[in-house]
Amino acid sequence: MKILMYSVRDDEQDAIQAWAAAHQIQVDTNDLEFHPETADLVKGYDGLVIQQRSPIGGDASLYQSLAAAGLKQLTSRTAGVDTIDIPAAKAAGLVVTNVPAYSPNSVAEMSVAQTMRLIRNLEMFDQRISQQNFQWAGLQAREIRSLTVGIIGAGRIGGTAARLFHGLGAKVIAYDVVRHPELEDVLTYVDTKEDLLRQADVVDLHVDLNETSAGLIDAAALKLMKTDAYLINASRGPVIVTDDLLAALKAGEIAGCALDTVEGENALFNQNHQGEVLQDTNVAQLMQMPNVIITPHVGFYTNLAVKNMVDISLDDVLAILNGETTANAF
Repeated sequence: MKILMYSVRDDEQDAIQAWAAAHQIQVDTNDLEFHPETADLVKGYDGLVIQQRSPIGGDASLYQSLAAAGLKQLTSRTAGVDTIDIPAAKAAGLVVTNVPAYSPNSVAEMSVAQTMRLIRNLEMFDQRISQQNFQWAGLQAREIRSLTVGIIGAGRIGGTAARLFHGLGAKVIAYDVVRHPELEDVLTYVDTKEDLLRQADVVDLHVDLNETSAGLIDAAALKLMKTDAYLINASRGPVIVTDDLLAALKAGEIAGCALDTVEGENALFNQNHQGEVLQDTNVAQLMQMPNVIITPHVGFYTNLAVKNMVDISLDDVLAILNGETTANAF
């Protein structure tokens, strides 16, 4: 049995090698994304694992060719599967799996950290200090226990964030199409997204990217938020319409934002553009704003999360190849 993993980073190798040794299975890796032009590399392998933010591309014939080559599955070692044409994969007889809960704490803790950084004006203080300006006038902070945190998408990650925010003393409200009774000790559900936007001092996004969530936060949504409210996005870039966010920030419609993911991030994130003029003018403008924090989609990037993403994805591949089922299949 042989498994090929695409888009592997150096920091994943220890976990991959440990899993391979424990199971006595050959696991080979490359640093390429999986696309039609790189798909031939998987020939001769029994299992396929990918991780990428850009769509696989191609058409249904790509998935059919994988099945014809003897593959039974297509596994993403991430939670998001918007890069995969799931209907085409399933039509070809491939089982598609993901890792929906590699470490909810990793992303949830990122949201809490970014919230704390915003409400304490730490980004602005850093900028003042870098200019040897040690004054604090105009940057009075807010205590998190005085705030209402609104979570859109109270699933595994959003639910974990709710517990963390509640533990810090915040009032937590949530909007989700699915209500989880086990969270009602730490949050209160509201009936509509609009209700949440009007009430929240911090809006924290934890939704999957799909047809209903793309453009979820647009100009109309931003106008409903309080002018002293903050927006946190640790989900997917297209959930926010960047042009509308820029306009709202310039108009003072919201107090600021922390973005761990943005539209068009594939051309920027996890790459070194030092000394270059950024071609993405929206990101360039956001970076110049003192009330905006940008991080390169690293909410997932913790020691435990990376290991879990490797282990769970490979466990699922092995289960499917052995004729077993997995709870992570679509």
